[in-house]
Amino acid sequence: MRPTMREVAAAAGVSLKTVSRVVNDEAGVRPDTAERVRAAIARLGFQRNDLARSLRGGGRTHSIGLVIKDVANPFYSQIARGVEDVAGAGGGLVISGSSDEDPERERRLIRSLCERRVDGLLVVPCGTGHGYLETELALGTPMVFLDRPGDLDVDTVLIDNVGGAREAVRHLVAHGHRRVAFLGDLPKIFTARERLRGYAEALEESGIAYDPAIVRMGQHDVAGAGHVMDELLAVPDPPSAVFTGNNLLTAGALRAIRAARARVALVGFDDFELADLLATPVTVVAHEPADMGRRAAEILARRIRGEGGPPARVLLPTRLIVRGSGELSGPGSGEFIGPEANELSGPVAGDPNGPGCP
Repeated sequence: MRPTMREVAAAAGVSLKTVSRVVNDEAGVRPDTAERVRAAIARLGFQRNDLARSLRGGGRTHSIGLVIKDVANPFYSQIARGVEDVAGAGGGLVISGSSDEDPERERRLIRSLCERRVDGLLVVPCGTGHGYLETELALGTPMVFLDRPGDLDVDTVLIDNVGGAREAVRHLVAHGHRRVAFLGDLPKIFTARERLRGYAEALEESGIAYDPAIVRMGQHDVAGAGHVMDELLAVPDPPSAVFTGNNLLTAGALRAIRAARARVALVGFDDFELADLLATPVTVVAHEPADMGRRAAEILARRIRGEGGPPARVLLPTRLIVRGSGELSGPGSGEFIGPEANELSGPVAGDPNGPGCP
């Protein structure tokens, strides 16, 4: 059991009120008495319970809750770091948990955080059905959605998924590709749907017909992406280029392309570690997850301080990083994108043995 203030008072031979004054840096205690109390505190290892003190006074707990998809995923760990940078600068604490794309788990996490009286919530929603939080919002707990919008009218911070996808496909078309495949994540995921929309818009503006035969949604890991890429490479009229919807899918596509020794240009959404060190460095649509976390935390901090106004919707930019894989020319160039034999043989971003992004 943690030592109590009563135990400190008994050890120092003073009243409970005297210990309270010393702990809270209040006046009215003689220096020698205060020193005796501090010595007892150090000897017993006493720590003030700021949470209980705050709740008794009806004040803030100086903590915020962060619910993300997977705390082990580098994309989300970067978001968490951005949140911590802002919270830490203000002396606050971040309590985080992973929803694992499970709405019921997300609900339990959020309710648990609310029971702990966090000052505000930052949530990467894994679905809809957040009506149960209407009461919490009405009681004054602010909330910010990030990476994906939820179904509540609250502040939201997103990536420009559509714009980034459009830029990627335009880039491939500019290098002579007319058969551009798309590998996307689960259709229920907002970012996957938005990146598919950007892909389709870029084809339309380029006068290229949308071909569902080379659009594959529903891949959620490296192995699935590799299998689908194998299938695409085996069709009678295979794509000469592919746009992958996240870096897990990029890794799977690269492995399949290397194994087939195929000539396929590639642009992937999300940067990933070592992308610039492959034999043909990977061209990517990049963004800053830590900046997303910082922006969301800054908005939440202002709401906690009492700032009013309508909910904000912040759209963070992406940028195309040109490295080589997306610059291979269209059919007839004879170029080969596949990396060296050992470059993708170890853990890859996002597979069960390595980090990844959504």
